[in-house]
Amino acid sequence: MIVDGGTLMMETVTFQTEDFPAADRFAIWCERMTQLMGPMEMASEHAPDFQARARVLQLGALQVWPMALQPMRFRRTVRLLRESASERYHISLVLSGALDVRQDGRHAVHGRHDLSVVDLSRPFDCRLIGGGHLAMIGVEIPKVLLPLPEQRVERLLARRLPGKGGIGALLVGVITRLCGETDGYRPADGPRLGGVLIDLLSALLAHTLDAENVLPSETHRRTRALRIRAFIQRHLHDPGLTVSTIAAEHHISVSYLHRLFETEGVTVAAWIREQRLGRVRRDLADPALATTPIHEVANRWGFADPATFSRTFRSVYGISPKDYRRRHTQGGRSSSDHRELLSQGTASARSAR
Repeated sequence: MIVDGGTLMMETVTFQTEDFPAADRFAIWCERMTQLMGPMEMASEHAPDFQARARVLQLGALQVWPMALQPMRFRRTVRLLRESASERYHISLVLSGALDVRQDGRHAVHGRHDLSVVDLSRPFDCRLIGGGHLAMIGVEIPKVLLPLPEQRVERLLARRLPGKGGIGALLVGVITRLCGETDGYRPADGPRLGGVLIDLLSALLAHTLDAENVLPSETHRRTRALRIRAFIQRHLHDPGLTVSTIAAEHHISVSYLHRLFETEGVTVAAWIREQRLGRVRRDLADPALATTPIHEVANRWGFADPATFSRTFRSVYGISPKDYRRRHTQGGRSSSDHRELLSQGTASARSAR
């Protein structure tokens, strides 16, 4: 087990079977899964030399753990529940392979970007199927944190919840980005990010149950704000993206849109600018795009006027786009210098809002 992170990044725990002798790997993996999810019967035809890796992120009361592993079976029986019951839900997001889930007489096979809900206080039988290493992300959430009656949630157990459109796609995007960018988060970000996942999961379950009316108004507000942010990110390339077009697309007033972003501590225009600058900054640092003219990179992300873009970039990051590209792609600064420069620029941008 490896503990990653320090005072400046979110703490995660990494566990990989390759750290142990082949004959012991499956037993050690089973022990680790028992610690995460409670007692289970586990089996795999790959047990003699089991290959698996997982990271555990603590987000307040939630745990999120991406993992890659060989096919296996997890099963909780009535007998095991008598030993230890857990008042939590386990949400699985399939990234590759398939997950066969059986609970409460329901059965479904989940494929890529499907989500499933399992009640850890009831018997279940789950099989990871496919070839090679399968990739999944698990989310553990206490039942009391979901603002939905348990009797309603139980109607969704083992049901395939698609994650390729609507709220499901938004939830999948947040989970996958979170698991891929942990270095950018601080320990204090954990509870806030956990709250984001709870809001999105609650919205997805309520939508599937046609029970949005039972959600708190604050959950509706935060979910709408997340949807709008995702819309903006998909349309950053469009120079016609304005407050008015965003409001019209989401059937809300301009004033209400401004209020949504005010509660997030940022104006709509400032957030759009920050996202666009971030995409430009990324492309300017990409050696594969080193021959692409800077004005084309800027235009690709919605900056139609080169002079305005150049002034904006310099005001935020304290350096011209040309100098930033040269220093980043030609080794003029170390990576730590760049991180310091960009953190200063981001702080400057926020203070100017």
